[in-house]
Amino acid sequence: MSTDLSRRHLLTAAVATGTTAALATAAPAAASGPARAAGRRSAALVVHHARVLTGVRGDHIQEAVAVGRDGTVLATGPSAAIRHFAGRDTEVVDGRGNTVMSGIIDAHAHPMDVASRSLIPSLENGSFTVAKLQETLRGFLDADAGHEPDGWLVVADWNPVGLPPGTETHHRILDALPTRRPIALLGSDAHNTWVNQRALDLAGITATTPAPAGGEIVHGADGTPTGLLKDTAEDLVRRLIPPPSDTALRDAAAKVLSQAAANGITTFMDAFVEADGLATYAGLAGDGRLPQRIVAALRLDADHVKDPAAALAYVQGLRSKYGEVPGLRFGTAKTFLDGVIEYPAQTAALLDPYLDEHGKPTDNRGDLYISSTDYGRLATALDRAGWQLHAHAIGDRAVRTALDGFEAAVHANGRRDRRHTIAHLQLVHPDDYRRFARLGVLACMQLQWAMRDVWTMEALLPYIGRDRHRLMYPARSLQRNGAALSGGSDWPVDPLDSFNQIRTAIDREGNVAEQGALYPELEGLSRASALRMHTAGSAYQLHLERETGTLTPGKAADLVLLDRDVTRVPVKEIGETQVLLTLAAGKRIHDAESAAGTATRTRTAAARPTTLSQVHGGRHSRCGCATAASGPS
Repeated sequence: MSTDLSRRHLLTAAVATGTTAALATAAPAAASGPARAAGRRSAALVVHHARVLTGVRGDHIQEAVAVGRDGTVLATGPSAAIRHFAGRDTEVVDGRGNTVMSGIIDAHAHPMDVASRSLIPSLENGSFTVAKLQETLRGFLDADAGHEPDGWLVVADWNPVGLPPGTETHHRILDALPTRRPIALLGSDAHNTWVNQRALDLAGITATTPAPAGGEIVHGADGTPTGLLKDTAEDLVRRLIPPPSDTALRDAAAKVLSQAAANGITTFMDAFVEADGLATYAGLAGDGRLPQRIVAALRLDADHVKDPAAALAYVQGLRSKYGEVPGLRFGTAKTFLDGVIEYPAQTAALLDPYLDEHGKPTDNRGDLYISSTDYGRLATALDRAGWQLHAHAIGDRAVRTALDGFEAAVHANGRRDRRHTIAHLQLVHPDDYRRFARLGVLACMQLQWAMRDVWTMEALLPYIGRDRHRLMYPARSLQRNGAALSGGSDWPVDPLDSFNQIRTAIDREGNVAEQGALYPELEGLSRASALRMHTAGSAYQLHLERETGTLTPGKAADLVLLDRDVTRVPVKEIGETQVLLTLAAGKRIHDAESAAGTATRTRTAAARPTTLSQVHGGRHSRCGCATAASGPS
């Protein structure tokens, strides 16, 4: 659908027709805004003949929106009323009946990780024969021949279960390549790294090297290392790999943020940030290339978790150093309570044991990386000092531990509106549903995963049983029990596709499901709720609700113009939505009709999966839980 964004259109009155699909009724006859009758206050931009979704509960859908020259929303209302904000130099855009809504607020993503991984070759989580894998790696070596003989070949998105059954993951396969360069294949599950003998030698890993706490150096039958390193043992090699240059990383990050703007994202929470990532954001801001608002969730390692005073000093130090960077926001710390639930990793912490392939209980309940006592102490200290905790918790035991910690903070400090948050929530015990609202804890969910695919079916159903399986991603149950929901992509765990997230939250099927919907009758959300959790809900999580998340007068003009009306089209078509225009604080950061927008749109379309085989398989592969047993990486 073409919407001419560059040509000025006459602003004419339009009459709202029909009824809304889920969110509102016909527009009222007056504009909302402090200058509703002040025609002398001209706007920088007016979008008319649209379906303006303000995002405010109970609001009518409007026809037009005016954006002020200060980057805020001036007013929304009927076209006839909003025309008074159009001056001689006001840009006027015909929305052609499509949705205008608040920009997407991605409350859990890893844009810096996307940038760094874009600089190295990827195996795209594919399955390979040994010969095909070697052929592919030879191609990477040929393309990077300038780094012979000692430069590292680092390859992303290696599928640890992608070799033929019975194939040993051994350094001999990599040693057969025509190079003496050290090679590291980074597992897409973030729990495994496969290296050649040269890399083992550089790291000093021998048959007698002790495995670090929370990790494993896999040995062969002869007692020598095979080259497969698990969890914290990966760090023995990864710390030797040179990082990209600052310039290369900033350039890559700028492209990543442009792609996000083309997905309608106006605010991110970077859910795993350390000092180097903050330095990159500062460099982008200094270059004028930080288009989105970034809320930094500062990663706490295992030592910080056990020493709340040190943790507090650490996060306060980073905020003191980078707190004045334009576009960066602080106040959140990130913790990991467990790993991942899918077979074969099974490191998510469960209340009841995993089952074996025959459906019999095992003695494995997964890994809980933080004790309830330690988490309670940490939560109490940071809560008292004004910090919000953002907890990775997949399994129901990890979720309960997080809730116990937040409850300890409430008992010690009183209710302080910190809005502590638990992310992912793949499995939550029903007894804990009501605790979220009672404790003021938010549920940040990545509902593009809530579909029937290999990860929820073959890799999970046999190992947790049908009763627990029916509790997967309990969005509606949490909402029904009063929990506030927010939405995040966890990009680059999956390709970024904001409106597929929204679609899957509703129908639990999504754009690429090959096995049908995942209990939509139990846990599917309404269209209104799905849109709200990715806008106003995420703004609330990030303490930004007074600034963004709804299109109300005085708030930042963070908005998107779409290529369809997402309040009326069939649910399955929501996932195909394209963003035509993205504004952040009134500044145009994506225009689909510009040359830059066309190039970004092409890259974004290429990244969208059409089948599950294109989806990155390592669920939570970049969320940093690989080394969480002794501190997240």
